[in-house]
Amino acid sequence: MSIIYVLIPIAILFVCVAVAAFFWAVRSRQYDDLDREGYSILFDEKDPKEKK
Repeated sequence: MSIIYVLIPIAILFVCVAVAAFFWAVRSRQYDDLDREGYSILFDEKDPKEKK
């Protein structure tokens, strides 16, 4: 039963770290353009006529 006194503060600390990481990602505009990276996999930016 005494382990719960250790686990609850650790769980609260993990939640606080996760919330802080989420708000940092939102403030640094990580979620602004979610489609660009998906399209970059499908479409090349290079001209198809250009060959190396």
